[in-house]
Amino acid sequence: MITVSHRPAIRRQGGWLALTALALAMTVSACSSSPHTAAASTSSPKAESAAQQACDKVDAALSDGPDSDTDPLGYAEAQILPLQQIHTTDQTIGTAITTLASAYSAYYSADGKGAAKSTLNTAINTINKLCPDAGAAA
Repeated sequence: MITVSHRPAIRRQGGWLALTALALAMTVSACSSSPHTAAASTSSPKAESAAQQACDKVDAALSDGPDSDTDPLGYAEAQILPLQQIHTTDQTIGTAITTLASAYSAYYSADGKGAAKSTLNTAINTINKLCPDAGAAA
């Protein structure tokens, strides 16, 4: 009888021991994988960082200056130099930024008239597709 009563106790202790070992293994596994996860998430933004950084710079440049609705020529003039100062390794966005700066310059020089308006709208549409949050405007 004593033997029978000790067996369930041993099984229960063995079960707790197994659960404790499993919990410990999971904790150690989680702790040891954290640096790898952090490294992976750190390297992932670097892959997209050139484009994202360029878009952030475009957004910052375009958010400064006069209101585009009330002073379109002043707004265009205020965008030229900041856009020209943006450099990126992303060729597509770099070309779009250069084109937009040139379009704002031409628009300003043409006093907002003629083909310069159409050219500017095309450049704005391009930059807004590449950097949707930039909010380029005429």
